[in-house]
This record gives sequence, C-alpha cells and structure tokens, in this order.
Amino acid sequence: MNLTAPESLIFWTTIIFIVFFLLLRKFAWKPILGAVKGREESINNALASAESARREMQNLTADNERILQEARLERDNMLKEAREMKDKMIADSKKEAQIQGERMIAQAKIAIEAEKNAAMAELKSQVSILSLNIAEKLLKDQLSNNEAQTKLIENMLGDVKLN
Repeated sequence: MNLTAPESLIFWTTIIFIVFFLLLRKFAWKPILGAVKGREESINNALASAESARREMQNLTADNERILQEARLERDNMLKEAREMKDKMIADSKKEAQIQGERMIAQAKIAIEAEKNAAMAELKSQVSILSLNIAEKLLKDQLSNNEAQTKLIENMLGDVKLN
C-alpha cells in the first residue's frame, strides 16, 4: 500500500477526520453546544426582558397619559371653581356696595330733610321777627298821634262783632 497514492490519502484523511470528529465529540462538542445553548438562552432572556421593558414602558406611558388627563381635569375644575368664586365675590361686593349706597342715600335724604326743616324753622323765625319789627314800626307810626290812635281803635272795634 502506497501511502502517497490518492486512494490512500482519501482513506487516511477519512480516518483522521473520524478520529478528530470523535475527539471533538468527546471533549469539545458538549462545551461548544453548552456555550451555544447558553448564548441562545441569554439572547432569549434579553428578548424577553426587552419585551417586558416594552410592555412596562407602554404601561408607564398609559399611566402617564391617565395621570396627565386627571391633572388636566383637576386643573380645569380648580380654574372653574376659582372663576365661580371670583364671580361670587364680585357679585357680593356689588350687592354690598349697592346696599351701602342706598343706606348712604337714605341717610343723606334724612339729613337733607332735617336741614330743610331747620332752615324752614329759621326762616319762619326770621320772618316772624321781621313781621313783628315791621308791625312795631307801623304801630309806632300810627300810634304817634291821637287821631290815628282813635281811628285804629274804631276800626278794630268795628271788626270785632258782638255776640
């Protein structure tokens, strides 16, 4: 048998390959398959955790949207309540101002009436004083001579009727 012949090379190559394959199977195949299996498991775990993270992000996004919507509703309610409170305060202030204005007008009318009555009393007093002064002067004038006195007494007696 010639070792360098092509048929013998194929034979020896096949034998070496089978021995090499058996050695690989015995010593290297299990660690290689374990490493590949571990790598596959780590990739599957990474995909699962990525999917879990994606779902969690969707949940967080949904929660954030819900919380944001609730915050908007609460803000709108607070603004509505603030507007209502403002309107109520303005209405109450207007009503209070109107009541105070009416009270002040009533007090002013009472004060004006009192001043008017006082002025009328003063005017009557002044008129009566002036009338008395005029009457006094006229009487002094008429009673200064005897003829005028007699005529005045006769006129007065004529005005008075006897019963």
